[in-house]
Amino acid sequence: MQNIPYRMSADAIASEQQRFMVRVYNWMAAGLALTGIMALYVASSETMMNLVYSNKAVPIILFVVQIGLVIYLSGWAQKMSASQATGVFLLYAGLTGVTLSFIFLVYTTASVAWTFFVTAGTFGSLSLYGYVTKKDLSGMGQFLFMGLIGLILSRVANMFIESASFDSALNIIGVLIFAGLTVYDTQKIKQMNILGNEGTEEDTKEAIVGALTLYLDFINLFLHLLRIMGDRR
Repeated sequence: MQNIPYRMSADAIASEQQRFMVRVYNWMAAGLALTGIMALYVASSETMMNLVYSNKAVPIILFVVQIGLVIYLSGWAQKMSASQATGVFLLYAGLTGVTLSFIFLVYTTASVAWTFFVTAGTFGSLSLYGYVTKKDLSGMGQFLFMGLIGLILSRVANMFIESASFDSALNIIGVLIFAGLTVYDTQKIKQMNILGNEGTEEDTKEAIVGALTLYLDFINLFLHLLRIMGDRR
């Protein structure tokens, strides 16, 4: 929750929020860069691809570890040092790159790159709106969360149904959900900054948790758009 120091002017508050969000976006960008580098490295190495995908248990283990890291960082960041929180975030981003390396085998490199740029533009516009809007978006949270749960359950169900049309519908719904989450999370992160906390470990940890949240929104928006726009090999 935002803490506003006594007699802090509106301009000073806006400046502090801007500084904090720049840190969040910088860490998010660093995470995305690491993910991209790891994905390209693994996809370009036959040895690494065999190591990751020759045993069906490896991707499952990596996925479980990733979920664990997200839960750990989201729930216990305040009990960590800033360096530990940063390390967990970068480890998660690196592992995500490993697990996403398959996209370069399924889709053409050109379509992956184009979808990334479309995602970046879409995400940037949505996040900007979430940052500048004066409208209270807190009411969206529960609706989007329920939509996300429904999307996950529907994905699981379609693993058995194997309906192409249902999958296409889920991709569109997924784009809408993560577009909404991008707007909602941006405003939430902006408001969670503790004003006057610049240069402290708490400030860094808040920025890391915010970066993780927006990173997850970006990655999931990208993957759903890729399933719609991507050209398969």
